Amino acid sequence: MSNLLDTIAQVRREVCELHAELTRYQLVVWTAGNVSGRIPGHDLMVIKPSGVSYDDLTPELMVVTDLYGTPVRGMNTGSSGTVDSGNPDLSPSSDTAAHAYVYRHMPEVGGVVHTHSTYATAWAARGEEIPCVLTMMGDEFGGPIPVGPFALIGDDSIGQGIVETLKNSNSPAVLMQNHGPFTIGKSAREAVKAAVMCEEVARTVHISRQLGEPLPIDQAKIESLYDRYQNVYGR
Repeated sequence: MSNLLDTIAQVRREVCELHAELTRYQLVVWTAGNVSGRIPGHDLMVIKPSGVSYDDLTPELMVVTDLYGTPVRGMNTGSSGTVDSGNPDLSPSSDTAAHAYVYRHMPEVGGVVHTHSTYATAWAARGEEIPCVLTMMGDEFGGPIPVGPFALIGDDSIGQGIVETLKNSNSPAVLMQNHGPFTIGKSAREAVKAAVMCEEVARTVHISRQLGEPLPIDQAKIESLYDRYQNVYGR
């Protein structure tokens, strides 16, 4: 049990620190957005609490849930600083069900991120994938950043859309229609990197389209870029 508690404490610290990257790269406003991390070897995850300012986040406030999004009794600290007894002061993010669904159905995923970053969300509002017209996109995403279906918050619908869209894609990012980007990674840090890169390419490709039609990259070259970056250079 002590090893589990040590692991949870470590993931809490990492997830808390990674939220600062979302604000540093201006991917979120107010209390929107969230990072989660899987607890290795256990059907547990850690996620940001709902409605708490980024400036007020601490590792102790990160919420531990099972992979159905239910807070784990006795492992969470409420805003009063006491360990909960079944009724914690803080609730997990409203996007917890989506994160949990991804972890249940994609065992290789160790981190999930959701933002409403401006340019990526603008593409999502149009329901349009971001075409792979940059070598950086070939490296990081292995093709276009796809669009997932429209889904409402509150059940597994968003998670289902994420999984169905990404299971046959190289991309670690999906633009959920009329909502915004979700990204995945082998770790929470990799998922945050994918969120940062998703916004960067969304902005660049948008600007490029204001100047004219971006030039496509041949699919064989995209595959070569992706293979080199993922298996040689990027590792």
